[in-house]
Amino acid sequence: MSANNAFHIAVLAGDGIGPEVMAPALEVLRKVGAKSGLGFRFTEAPAGANNYLATGKSMPDTTIKLCEEADAILLGACGLPSVRYPDNTEIAPQIELRFIFDLYAGVRPARLIPGVPSPIVGADKRGIDLVVIRESTEGLFASMGKGVVTHEDARETMVITRKTSERLFEFSFRLAERRKARGKPGMLTCVDKANVFKAFAFFRGIFDEIEKKHPGVKSDRLYVDACSAMLVKRPWDFDVMVMENMFGDIVSDITASLIGGLGMAPSADIGDKYAVFQPCHGTAPDIMGQGKANPTGMILSAAMMLDWLAEKHGVESAAEAGQTIERAVDQVYAGGIKPMEFGGSNGTADITKAVLGAL
Repeated sequence: MSANNAFHIAVLAGDGIGPEVMAPALEVLRKVGAKSGLGFRFTEAPAGANNYLATGKSMPDTTIKLCEEADAILLGACGLPSVRYPDNTEIAPQIELRFIFDLYAGVRPARLIPGVPSPIVGADKRGIDLVVIRESTEGLFASMGKGVVTHEDARETMVITRKTSERLFEFSFRLAERRKARGKPGMLTCVDKANVFKAFAFFRGIFDEIEKKHPGVKSDRLYVDACSAMLVKRPWDFDVMVMENMFGDIVSDITASLIGGLGMAPSADIGDKYAVFQPCHGTAPDIMGQGKANPTGMILSAAMMLDWLAEKHGVESAAEAGQTIERAVDQVYAGGIKPMEFGGSNGTADITKAVLGAL
């Protein structure tokens, strides 16, 4: 925490609708901060496809330095479909930051908010409240930029290490314990493909070892295909799930779809020292500048940031502020706010005004 007793937040607004949803999140943080006695100092810095077009780099060194010095990092959506590296991969500072700061735990909550439609029959009555934890620095993504392509074939290598897996599972069990203390089931499911690949059998074996240290958490193991089928039938049976990077990339989009789509979904990438908070949605250049963007995912990512800062610095009022934001979001959706992706007429300004009013 900064010397002036304010949290220093690095703000990387990104591309497309990134800046449009970042502004409401900062407004919400300022208002909840004023009500709860929290101070914030926001420092904005460039990152993303537009910066790459201008400079040839996704992020300048000054942005990385800022992220290193800040208490937390707020990141808007980054990348544009039309802007690519020479190897045709997208500009993705969000992925690069995971490797730079060793952010091994990708946390993707999926909670169905009152009044938000779900494609799952019965979800409005049973509820959905789960968390996908996606390992974020290795797995198949360890091969990013290193794959070998010839005329005859293409090869990418999946990497799973004991060190990262142990940290990931410890993090996951602790999260399940915290959720149990807050009245949630406190159950952790390891999702893998251990029946086919040795790497996933290794992954599951480490899970079994760490499980013994956390007897208060009920644990389970599922193959990723069975897990995916169960998620679209009975998502309310899940609490916390932990999995390899690529599986988490896919499964977290499934779970976001269960709660109204990516516009409603917050996320965090967390390491031992640093953390990045970002909505799950993309830059949506097709609606950029039209006031249609849904800022909910970004606002809820800011709430996640407050909860992480509370735990890291022992500032309980930050956790309470995060819960206040979540309750405000619940209130406005239960009250009839309907974003345009749900066929409604409420755009960025309407949703922002409603949440600020509810605070």
